[in-house]
Amino acid sequence: MNTRFHQQPQSISILLLTLILLSACQPISSVKDKSENKVAQITNENTDYAIFAGGCFWCTESDFDKIPGVISTISGYIGGKVENPTYEQVSTGTTGHIEAVKIYFDTTKTNFSDLTKAYWLTIDPLTPNQQFCDVGPQYRSAIFYRNSDQKKLAETSKETLEASGRFNYPIVTEILPASEFYPAEEYHQDYYIKNPLRYAYYRKSCGRDKRLEELWGVKH
Repeated sequence: MNTRFHQQPQSISILLLTLILLSACQPISSVKDKSENKVAQITNENTDYAIFAGGCFWCTESDFDKIPGVISTISGYIGGKVENPTYEQVSTGTTGHIEAVKIYFDTTKTNFSDLTKAYWLTIDPLTPNQQFCDVGPQYRSAIFYRNSDQKKLAETSKETLEASGRFNYPIVTEILPASEFYPAEEYHQDYYIKNPLRYAYYRKSCGRDKRLEELWGVKH
């Protein structure tokens, strides 16, 4: 079941809800050309990438695109046992994949450590197998490391947050080795730009920013 819209208020008009649901059912087109073009345009000696999972990848894309030094973001799936999974497969929660975002950044302007610090402020690190209104293991929060340096930085960042005493509950965000990353379908890429009204409605009705303000005291 697609859980992305499963907790909408009963007072929402049928017409508006229909429009939102239709936006998640647009015809699937190839993402390969887009992602390859993006990478070809940005890859150079000062470019690196990180992979973070923070629930709905529409929102994670939007959050990271605002960070100085981030060059490009690609929504996708990681960590599962099915090759080239579709959104319909991943959304069942049975493939083992997690919705995630690959973030290309300019190493002269930012770094993995700074991106990790920014990442915490975009997620709920206390709730397992869920981010806001999206429920299931495919929406759990995770930091994926590609080498020993990224692993150490991610672990140190998590340990620092745990030791800060900010929360009375354990940090459940996982730190996992990066595996094959599969770009999501084209209609998911830059969703917040292509469908700004539907995206804004989804984000608000999902309670994401309200919860983030409760956790971090920061308005998004």
